[in-house]
Amino acid sequence: MKQRTLAFLLLLPLLLTITGCWNRRELNDLAIAVGLGFDKVDDQYLVSVQVVDPGEVASNKTSGARTPVTMYQAKGQTIFEAMRKITTVSPRKIYNSHLRILVIQEDLAREGVNDVLDYVSRNHEHRTDFFIVVARKTSAASTLKVLTHLEAIPANQMYYSLSASQKAWAHTSTMTLDMLIRDIVTEGKNPVLTGIRYTGPQEVGKSKKNVEEISSPAELVYTGLGVFSKEKLIGWLSEEDSRSYSFIHDDIDSTVLVIPCPTGGKLSLEVIRSQTKIKPSLTADNPAIKLATRTEVNIGEVKCRIDLTKLDTINELETIASEQLQKNMEKAIKKVQQTYGSDIFGFGEAFHRSYPKYWHKVNDQWETVFSSLPVTVKVDLKIREIGTLNNSFMEQKQRE
Repeated sequence: MKQRTLAFLLLLPLLLTITGCWNRRELNDLAIAVGLGFDKVDDQYLVSVQVVDPGEVASNKTSGARTPVTMYQAKGQTIFEAMRKITTVSPRKIYNSHLRILVIQEDLAREGVNDVLDYVSRNHEHRTDFFIVVARKTSAASTLKVLTHLEAIPANQMYYSLSASQKAWAHTSTMTLDMLIRDIVTEGKNPVLTGIRYTGPQEVGKSKKNVEEISSPAELVYTGLGVFSKEKLIGWLSEEDSRSYSFIHDDIDSTVLVIPCPTGGKLSLEVIRSQTKIKPSLTADNPAIKLATRTEVNIGEVKCRIDLTKLDTINELETIASEQLQKNMEKAIKKVQQTYGSDIFGFGEAFHRSYPKYWHKVNDQWETVFSSLPVTVKVDLKIREIGTLNNSFMEQKQRE
């Protein structure tokens, strides 16, 4: 009896911690947000929320009469105020834990994204695994109104398309909330964000007509990387320079390099592996950077007459590809140094780690130092596979 009483007294404090689902919220009471858009209109924030219509995305229950998502909008002096005002038009409170994409208007990004990041990071409902992009030459609201084909939920298509593009094309960058904040607050490193633009008629894009044809009249396209100076957007990189940034930043999964053949024509190379190491050096307070890039490729397409069975031919192609990639990387670095003066590559961060005393002296004027920083690029590119054909049909036909 005493043992049972003792056991009960020991378990009693544990019962106080079992409070049940005291903060539960039923699905029927929530509007699940998958896309967020922030625009600046006059002196107010325009918040746009793409919300899933559960009845239209549930399996075997779609009516076909409504779109799979709906959008709610509201203006406010602050983002938080605008979000709460959305309840005046939405029958349910917005739930942000399943957010996939956050779009920031270009003009707002140029003013600075601190207000956006403060709201999003302060709200406990937001996870950090959604992607952040900049609406280029259009509003954030417009990008969230486009209906898409393969994915019924447009925000999901925007998310998966950016992820696939970063892995297979490398002209884009998948930036999450924690990554963006880290790059803003890190000394010697500025962030980049992928741009998204609207193509086609906007009126058609937000109607069901956009998904009733094989080729959608209106589409969203990811294009280029936006260069930031801390929290402010200051310019854009071209697609080629954006890919070079990915090589320099060691953020390449795969991409395609098109090089000229020695006898005319072109040849496509598939990058299968790439690694870039940033090596800072300091001599008598004179800083310099050395980039060493090792890249492995396969031959993906041949549009010229060339004998791939010869080792000399492979060596020649490796030299051509190495030199072209090196020139592209040097061009991107010089453009960022001369045009923007913003260290998006993390060279300053490398000096901060390797030479902390020197960094302490130049930290305040690093943008000036970065603009004239000598950078040496060395590329070592190797061809691993030539595909299932030794030579192209053109070469075989010529030999016959």
